[in-house]
Amino acid sequence: MMQENERLEKQLDFIREIDKEKEIFRQTYLADASRKENDAEHAWHMAIMTMLLSEYANEKIDVLKTVGMLLIHDIVEIDAGDTYAYDEAGKATQHEREQKAAERIYGLLPKEQGEPLLELWEEFEAQQTPEARFARTMDNIQPMLLNDASDGLSWREHSVKLSQILGRNKRTALGSEKIWDYAFNNILKKHVESGNIIDDEGVFSAEAGACVKASERNGR
Repeated sequence: MMQENERLEKQLDFIREIDKEKEIFRQTYLADASRKENDAEHAWHMAIMTMLLSEYANEKIDVLKTVGMLLIHDIVEIDAGDTYAYDEAGKATQHEREQKAAERIYGLLPKEQGEPLLELWEEFEAQQTPEARFARTMDNIQPMLLNDASDGLSWREHSVKLSQILGRNKRTALGSEKIWDYAFNNILKKHVESGNIIDDEGVFSAEAGACVKASERNGR
């Protein structure tokens, strides 16, 4: 009985700890622009997206595994904090901070549960499996959808450039070319034309999108 309680207590400690994810706020606004979303909301949104959009994955994926990956991958920000997509200084130390956080937080669980979650987080980071590639697509597209819905509010606040967005999304098409094509032609183009995104790439065109996709397929 003591061993059973010890296991349960570790699991409940982890469950209580990850409640802190609700306190980590991102730079992306909710669709109605009323406030910024938190990490838990971001994870929930991507999980639903994966259930609905998995048919557009380039490769067959294990949907449940991908959902799990997305639900747990930002838990590390409880310790490491949210690193804004275009914060170059923060990104320089991001992996080290998040690796340390992953080891501590997943280490709260019984070993046979904690180690698989750590491995799932590392799989997401490595981007070498179909599930990880599609999860990355969801992670990149979800804030783009919210920026679109909120009239580019976060992009405008941070004076985001098209080159920054294309750089962040250089691997997005590896998970789903269909979704990336849609986002490029129906979201980014519109916000460049409206001035919400600074077009430092010159003329925004479908040809530019084709170049981005070609470089992704070549692993650049």
